[in-house]
Amino acid sequence: MTRPLTPANQTSGRLNWTWQDVLLILAVISLILLIVRTASNFSGGFSSNLTISTKISALPGYTAQTLLRMGLAYFLSLVFTLIYAYAAYRSRLAAIILIPLLDILQSIPVLSFLPGVVLALIALFPGQRIGVELASVLLIFTGMTWNMTFSFYQSLRSIPQELLEAARIYRLNLWQRFWTLELPAAAIGLVWNSVMSFAGGWFFLIAIESFTLGDKDFRLPGLGSFLGTAANRQDYKALFWGLVVLIGVVVAIDFLVWRPLIAWAEKFKIEMVEAQSTPGSRVLDILRRSPSLRIMSDRLVRPLQTVLDYGLIRGLPVRTLPVNNQGKFKLPELINWVFITGFGVIVLWGTWEALLLLRVLKLTDWQTVLSGAVFTALRVIVALILSLLWTVPVGVAIGRNPRLAQVLQPIVQIAASVPATALFPVLLLWLTRIAGGLEIGSVALMMLGTMWYILFNVIAGAQSIPSDLLEAAWVYKLSRLQRWRTLILPGIFPYLITGIITAVGGAWNASIVSEYVTFQGKVNMTPGLGSTISHATATGNFALLLAATTVMSLLVVLTNRLVWRPLYHLAQEKYQLLL
Repeated sequence: MTRPLTPANQTSGRLNWTWQDVLLILAVISLILLIVRTASNFSGGFSSNLTISTKISALPGYTAQTLLRMGLAYFLSLVFTLIYAYAAYRSRLAAIILIPLLDILQSIPVLSFLPGVVLALIALFPGQRIGVELASVLLIFTGMTWNMTFSFYQSLRSIPQELLEAARIYRLNLWQRFWTLELPAAAIGLVWNSVMSFAGGWFFLIAIESFTLGDKDFRLPGLGSFLGTAANRQDYKALFWGLVVLIGVVVAIDFLVWRPLIAWAEKFKIEMVEAQSTPGSRVLDILRRSPSLRIMSDRLVRPLQTVLDYGLIRGLPVRTLPVNNQGKFKLPELINWVFITGFGVIVLWGTWEALLLLRVLKLTDWQTVLSGAVFTALRVIVALILSLLWTVPVGVAIGRNPRLAQVLQPIVQIAASVPATALFPVLLLWLTRIAGGLEIGSVALMMLGTMWYILFNVIAGAQSIPSDLLEAAWVYKLSRLQRWRTLILPGIFPYLITGIITAVGGAWNASIVSEYVTFQGKVNMTPGLGSTISHATATGNFALLLAATTVMSLLVVLTNRLVWRPLYHLAQEKYQLLL
């Protein structure tokens, strides 16, 4: 029998192996071998005439390659989120530029990034597959990172002032403040938006792994290209098994990654009383019971943390750094000047190059772009309203009921992860039979790229409401309407605003696949900016592509100024949690 691990034999360095340790070692070895073997396929030459097999036997290899691309894209998204959002949080000047810029970037469709990214990387790696692979990873990154960045920034701005005052009183340095206060305060929202980001990567997978740029066809072996090829060939058997594999992968990732992270992040929830029920995870329980991981934590992680906290950067206490009245770090004037100058040079250069490209457009092209902007904007508004009607009550129910979350969380992830383009053969057959066809059906297709952003943010907001406030509402016998008006809606409001912002960006993004559909060799399209961008990308009309993207960016800037900025200010000033 295996002796139970006690503090005595743990500190003495004697390791008692358990089945959890053996399972972890085998899992790590298998993961390393899978990554190395899959990555070896990314080298070599690139063939534009690559044939994507729809045989079931090809699915394991295709799925592994897609997962590696998704993993790399998520890692880049996480690094970008921590750096970008933290810079905007720490510097008011940076926030003035970075946050509106982020709103523009998250609203620009993937296909608008596609030509420049693909052509640039192919030029860096001529004739090599690695260039197209890096392009696909960066394009998946553009579908993942924006809502994570918005969530992290919103969480940092919503930290209770009492905790910030405590950090100043205890003179925490920059690293201690980030590691012990700021990152934990954003953990719940960051985890839930990571779930949504990964689902967003699946959503555009077909368009990223199999696309046409002018007269060139770019295809990469992967689950997305498998589904796209099966849909175009009307191979419903291959399409069925591809969706089965996709759903299986989503469920497996939820069980092995997201559910443990959600249960782990629960410890960062701010509350005065212990919650009656919390999210759980069997995988997290196994990790916590592993003696080897405990010893690694005691011998490696904690000493390293001590060095970071009190060793390497002890000479940089907060009191020696320039801070404003709110305790936020101010960038030196020289860095501000360099930042503004560099940004100005980039803007001037980009404006000049854009003018040279746009001068070839005719008046009819601009009329097409402007009329398309009106149609797409109306569809975005309708899709947003319809999404809000069901995501808010369902998101609150899931966030406040851990048992319900255990059941519905994988289902929601599956629904958010299934690429809409894989369902087009079935959806189009149905849409052509209803009044309005794609003109009305594009709204439904757009909702597939919109509603999940709101739902996941509402879940995170509902889960972050302190249990003692809910207990107080129960003690004072508030009615359901009073609880919603005085507690639930104010509690989820900052998260809801973040969800709406990213949902609108998702709706603009989804317009490229909802307004322009290729099916059975025929193009089905309805007037809009999305169809204009898709058509310009397919035909290689870069001037029209730039014009449509520019108009979309201007619409986003106006919306940011007139709507999102006031709502963000309201969320930070009126609905911030106070202790």
